[in-house]
Amino acid sequence: MTDLSTLGNVPARGSRRPAHLRGLRRAATRVRLSLAAGLRLDEPLSLALAATIALSVYFVLLPGVDMAVSSLFFSAEGFALSQDPLLRALRKSSSWVLGLMLVGLIGAMVTGLWRGHGRLRGSARRAAVLLAGLVLGSGLLVNGLFKSLWGRARPIQIEAFGGEADYTAAWRISDNCLDNCSFVSGEASSAAWMVAVIVLMVPAAHRRWALPLVIVYAVALSLNRLAFGGHFLSDILLSWAMTGLVLAVLYRLTLACPRAARRMRRARRTTATAAGG
Repeated sequence: MTDLSTLGNVPARGSRRPAHLRGLRRAATRVRLSLAAGLRLDEPLSLALAATIALSVYFVLLPGVDMAVSSLFFSAEGFALSQDPLLRALRKSSSWVLGLMLVGLIGAMVTGLWRGHGRLRGSARRAAVLLAGLVLGSGLLVNGLFKSLWGRARPIQIEAFGGEADYTAAWRISDNCLDNCSFVSGEASSAAWMVAVIVLMVPAAHRRWALPLVIVYAVALSLNRLAFGGHFLSDILLSWAMTGLVLAVLYRLTLACPRAARRMRRARRTTATAAGG
């Protein structure tokens, strides 16, 4: 394995390099640290990657699971739960919760930039990671790539459930849907992101009760899409896994690797001091 102690070096304080070059150097250092450190089985990136692969294999090998689960919510009246006022209110509530979280994260980042004289530290850095995760995960990956290009028709659109389109298994590209399609779920992605906000931003003392509540809320929001005929089970579970994977990559590059670099620098200084003494 590569010696990490050679990868955490940063420019000296008196460096005259332009700011954009220093930023690129720091970004490259984080990537090198991340690649050199390898993957532990218990870290978020490994878990999210394993979940994405396992779920993909499961739904590719057993495509009938999606139809079987969706049929549990279908009756002669169609997906009748989609008209339930409580479930409709639950779905609408997600916009308010997401908006409040965004306001809080932006506020934390702006406050951190002001207090840190233009540098992101602590909670401000974590807020920036979460905002980037929402843009890259829920925005670009889920809605920009998969939902726009994969063409999977929603349950309510397929012939078996009263529509006209053919059923398409997970990961199979199709032309049964042209826009805002089923694979994967954008609302499930946002729900998974809400859980990450609690994990990274809420102090441990409050996280004990806040995290279970938000997990229940996120699961309810996601499964609501099953009841409405808006998504298949694979759309939801893979959306959770993909969103977690994006957030785990960002966490490793922007939060975990800088900490590792600081620990290595302190260790080198301690070693140098001891040798000099």
